Amino acid sequence: MTPVILHIGVLALQGAFAEHVRLLRQAIEQLQPESPVFRDIDVLEVRTVEELHRCDALIIPGGESTTVSLVAERSSLLEPLRHFVKVLRKPTWGTCAGLILLAESANRIKKGGQELIGGLDVRVNRNYFGRQTESFEADLDLPFLTAECSVEHEPFRGIFIRAPVVEKILPPVSGEQKDEADRDETVIAPAKDSTHGQGSWPVEVMATLPGRTKRLVEKVKASGLDEETGDIIAVCQRNVFGTSFHPELTADARIHMWWLRKVLDACSG
Repeated sequence: MTPVILHIGVLALQGAFAEHVRLLRQAIEQLQPESPVFRDIDVLEVRTVEELHRCDALIIPGGESTTVSLVAERSSLLEPLRHFVKVLRKPTWGTCAGLILLAESANRIKKGGQELIGGLDVRVNRNYFGRQTESFEADLDLPFLTAECSVEHEPFRGIFIRAPVVEKILPPVSGEQKDEADRDETVIAPAKDSTHGQGSWPVEVMATLPGRTKRLVEKVKASGLDEETGDIIAVCQRNVFGTSFHPELTADARIHMWWLRKVLDACSG
């Protein structure tokens, strides 16, 4: 039997975890002609601390961030997840609700209303685009795909369901984002000591949604958003990646392929 060299976990407490598992397996199959190492990747659903400990990388899917946070806490997974992301700095990708959980600061949340994992020095605005009925799809230009995909000219169809945005890039810090704690209806992630921490690693803006913030200028002002950053929909800080939209709800595996390449690079380095 061929030994498995990488274990890719999908947090399976709530939300679209099955869809991520499906696209991961599709991406692995499509990547196999590039290198035989992609045959030696295992995908597992993560519900326990023991399953998390097996993982070399993790996806936190879209769903309801408050519910995921609560279930993780009750399952004794919250602190192990923080250790995985912020101390070990293992490759982690959060989509929609996952992005909220990976943020160091999130607003439109009552104090004590939700716990964050942290790992990305950003402030997110929850449900920025509105309620379920205001969900939408849009063709996205994702520059990080162009260097690696043969269909680089094709836009990626983004699905936004009660989606957050990154409204501000925060300065990289090794502890808590204390200035954020003084903001109304804002929660911050707790600090975790790490020899692999963010340190001086800046947040990189990976994609924006041009034009939409301008059309929502009144909402931008009402929410206190920075107009120049109100439409950030994908960010990366070292090994932690977050997207506002739901790639797992499409049949397009390009982002999953891109991320798996990054995981392989990180785990081989």
